[in-house]
Amino acid sequence: MVISVQGQMDIVDRDKVGSLTESELLNGELEVVGRLVDASNATLFGKIKVSQDERPVVYKPIAGERPLWDFPDGNLASREVAAYILSRELHFNLVPTTVMRDGPFGPGAVQEWIEIDESVDVIAQAQKNEDTLRKMALFDVLINNTDRKFGHLLFNSSGKLFGCDHGVTFHAQPKLRTVLWQFAGAPLTQKEIELLTATITNFTAIENQLRDLITAAELTALKQRIESLLSEGFFPYPNEEWPAVPWPPF
Repeated sequence: MVISVQGQMDIVDRDKVGSLTESELLNGELEVVGRLVDASNATLFGKIKVSQDERPVVYKPIAGERPLWDFPDGNLASREVAAYILSRELHFNLVPTTVMRDGPFGPGAVQEWIEIDESVDVIAQAQKNEDTLRKMALFDVLINNTDRKFGHLLFNSSGKLFGCDHGVTFHAQPKLRTVLWQFAGAPLTQKEIELLTATITNFTAIENQLRDLITAAELTALKQRIESLLSEGFFPYPNEEWPAVPWPPF
């Protein structure tokens, strides 16, 4: 099925859009409704049946991924799930609930659909110096996100910020590309230092949850990025050997 998802939200009751649990995503019946045609890899819009309700989701089957020369190991769907797990474990809660499960086109990442507030000027909002954006910027440093575009920042009707499209993350080499550079050089707060320190202290627990999703080298690099942040004490500046902003930025 290759159709635009535009206009398909009326298939799902908008009043039912809300937080889905991992269990609901894993066990609910998954049906594909359409395809997000602007995505470079197969990104399918679907609905998951929870009791008598049907809730919107995004389904990214591994079979629909295009090979990337600079991400030869693993798959994009696993990185999507790994990003969610790290966000959850660090209590960032920036990534919509995401699981790996089987679906109509095979195994893939299934993520809760976030209905955005279309009245928000995302570009203007994303350039502000706000705590939620700072948290997202720190999260992107940790996961080594090479594709944080404006369009990957989702503001819902309650003003809560979510991030999506984390398929090109966790690379062992520095590849950070983001539109959130307003925090570059900002000293880490005491709260951020305590969080990162606790993450290193409990890194084995995180490693155990991510080891089947990303490589051993990528896990080592994740730990090293955290240690480097603690050692330097501030948000990194753009890498002069790597493009600072993804293209296109939206």
